[in-house]
Amino acid sequence: MSSKTRTRKAVTRKASRVSKSAEKQSARVTGPKQEIERLTRELDEAREQQAATSEVLEAINRSSFDLRAIVQMMIRTAARLCKTGPAGMFLLEGDVYRYWTGQNVTERYREHEMHGAIRAGRGTIVGRAAMEKRVVQITDALEDSDYEDKEAARVENLHSMLGVPLLRDGELIGVFALARTHVEPFTESQIRLVSTFANQAVIAIDSARLFEEVQARTRELTESLQQQTATSEVLEIISSSPSDLAPVFEKTLENATRVCGAQFGSMLLVEGGMVRQAALYNAPPALAEVRVNKVFRPHPQSPVVAAIRSKQVRQVADPRTETAYLERTPATVEFVELGGVRTAAWVPMVRDNEVIGVVTIYRQEVRVFDEKQIELVRNFAKQAVIAIENARLLKELRQRTADLSKSLDDLRIAQDRLIQTEKLASLGQLTAGIAHEIKNPLNFVNNFSALSVELVAELKEALTQEQLTDKGRGEVDELTSLLKDNLGKVVQHGKRADSIVKNMLLHSREGSGERRPANINALVGESLNLAYHGARAEKPGFAITLKQDLDPNAGALDLYPQEITRALLNLISNGFYAATRRKAEAGDETFEPVLTAATKDLGETVEIRIRDNGIGIPPEVREKMFNPFFTTRSTGEGTGLGLSMTHDIIVKQHGGRIDVETEPGTFTEIIITLPRDNGTAASRKPE
Repeated sequence: MSSKTRTRKAVTRKASRVSKSAEKQSARVTGPKQEIERLTRELDEAREQQAATSEVLEAINRSSFDLRAIVQMMIRTAARLCKTGPAGMFLLEGDVYRYWTGQNVTERYREHEMHGAIRAGRGTIVGRAAMEKRVVQITDALEDSDYEDKEAARVENLHSMLGVPLLRDGELIGVFALARTHVEPFTESQIRLVSTFANQAVIAIDSARLFEEVQARTRELTESLQQQTATSEVLEIISSSPSDLAPVFEKTLENATRVCGAQFGSMLLVEGGMVRQAALYNAPPALAEVRVNKVFRPHPQSPVVAAIRSKQVRQVADPRTETAYLERTPATVEFVELGGVRTAAWVPMVRDNEVIGVVTIYRQEVRVFDEKQIELVRNFAKQAVIAIENARLLKELRQRTADLSKSLDDLRIAQDRLIQTEKLASLGQLTAGIAHEIKNPLNFVNNFSALSVELVAELKEALTQEQLTDKGRGEVDELTSLLKDNLGKVVQHGKRADSIVKNMLLHSREGSGERRPANINALVGESLNLAYHGARAEKPGFAITLKQDLDPNAGALDLYPQEITRALLNLISNGFYAATRRKAEAGDETFEPVLTAATKDLGETVEIRIRDNGIGIPPEVREKMFNPFFTTRSTGEGTGLGLSMTHDIIVKQHGGRIDVETEPGTFTEIIITLPRDNGTAASRKPE
């Protein structure tokens, strides 16, 4: 049961007892008429007090949030029922009592009481009730020796006074005071009535206090919930878009302006002595149109500069009074006139004691932001700093990861090149050993075969001087001819074997020479000349048209010049073979074999193209063309090592690429892509 209900029932019980007592007395009394009238008055008074108390309790139930209206109703009712003049309530503030509200109070008395501070003591009715913490009354203030302000009492014509303390759990919170303009002590029933009203006033004050606390707590919780929701939204954007700052800035400004009751928001990023408009939220279209991504130098006396220099919040009630606006600084004028800005707060974004940006919220009315709103924007600014730092760290991490991946790839390529070089070096050593072992007996076979051919000729000449039968001479001629043919075949195949040994030795000498910068156009030109003159020396009547398209920006590459030259010679020789074979197979004397060599600068790489208009490469051959010992040439015309070694030189030794474009019967183009090794070759002078 609430205290309001208990008080109401207590008052009802009292009134009922008074009523019953009056009825009993009325029934027994057979005395004078005055006694009956007295009892009747007491009964009417009790009923009136009961009705007034119920009315006050109903008002408390209906309007618990309007404390002043309830207290004024109590004072008005008490003054009416007690037939008093001035009545008022005084509430404790610190250690003094101040007038709060009242009834039948003159303007002079109100001014006196509202500006005065009453302390506990016997000098006033309020101070006396406060000091004794009980109901006190003064029969006549003008005759009371302890009453101090007799002059005021005389002017206001105050005589009898009643003071009722307002007690809550034994603690005094105020005093209920009434005064009469004549001398008439307050009756017991009147004192009980005022005491009841005092208790109800305490209940109403507590109810209003609790209601206000609940309201304040509700507002705090609502604001806290809004702030937490806004914060969580920004943090969610940060976690979902760690590398994209635009949505983070947008959500930060949206929440800052919404929660703080601003019209729009802005975010600037500091870039040296300049600032850049990184984001705008809900800005007027005319302002947004001229401000997006704008970079400018703010006025040295502008609020944004003050915030950056001091690393503190800068708030201006009306920017139109600032120097930056009065001097017509474009950035300030744009915000004031296009944005209609009247009040703004600039909150710096600080990272490692350095301002990296500013969050600004704007109102289009002159109304400053309170400290709680400023603190909220500070939190949003911190979140923006976190987002920027996360984006920076993520970018650095990705760059570091990319660098490490590239380093790992380079290491693997270097390892592959080293292994390949070691393999080729071992193969070269092995081949050189085998070549030396084979070459001596091979030379012996070749030399003695040639000598034997000469001996056969000499034998045949010697036999012509001998007397032989025709049959014998025929047999000798047949045998010597057969022997000469056999020796010719030995010489032929001996030369072929010698050519194979030389070719294997040539193509197995990997890593010969040193790695150094060399001009790629010079290497291509030299290779063309060597291949062309070599072909003319080997095959009299050889003819082909050479074309060059060398990019002057191709420059130098860091490579093994001798190995690249060997690879280019192989490709150019194959092009010669394909182009001349097409002419021979077609039997068309008007067909002109052509081979084109071209280079092109691709920045970190250089491209070399060797193109011929020969017989082309069928698909089944293209799949195997770089396999070791695979060849489509006739026996004795190729070993099948040229393209295989070329592939190893380009891809494994130099980390490049070799691609093939071809159309059977029309053309073949070999495309070589070589890296510059991160520019190290270009930084050195080519030899």
